[in-house]
Amino acid sequence: MAAELAGGNVALALLGNTLATGAILVVLVLALAPISGAHLNPAVSLVFALRRELTLRLWLLYATAQAAGAVAGVLLAHGMFSQPLLQFSTTVRSGPGQWLAEWVATFGLVGTILCVAKWRPASVAYAVGLYIAAAYWFTSSTSFANPAVTAARALSDTFAGIDAANAPAFVIAQLTGAFVAFWFFGWLLERSVHEPGESA
Repeated sequence: MAAELAGGNVALALLGNTLATGAILVVLVLALAPISGAHLNPAVSLVFALRRELTLRLWLLYATAQAAGAVAGVLLAHGMFSQPLLQFSTTVRSGPGQWLAEWVATFGLVGTILCVAKWRPASVAYAVGLYIAAAYWFTSSTSFANPAVTAARALSDTFAGIDAANAPAFVIAQLTGAFVAFWFFGWLLERSVHEPGESA
């Protein structure tokens, strides 16, 4: 929709994607948190498995469901906009700058979730939506920050796509960023001088 209505203006198309993504993330986290903890991202779920808040078996089940859901979402979007259901992206997203951007995007997302979940758990949905909306603009990669989404977007030759050949490097950057965030924010939160719910 953003690409169709923007008339070739890439910044306007990106703004449309930003608003839609940030808003629906808030809704999805609020709606699904009581059911599954709103696990929508294999990299984030992996962090919770490393923290022993998920078993390895449950992480594998979540990751499978996340990937299947992402692909289903792409097919549904294609269907709604009368595009061929099966596509392969030709959008090149590669290079050290974009790989670093994906590392930063995922590191920041995990840090946001861990910190807000500890101090203001009722605000996690809003923090995630706002973080991703901001990261669309402060990262050169437009912040995929999600291995399942990365794989699914390789199946969409649209404004949001990524060439399948470029996807593995994005996923490696995302998983690396998530692991470093797991370590760093675990260390940081253990040394916090405040108690949960206490104002800084």
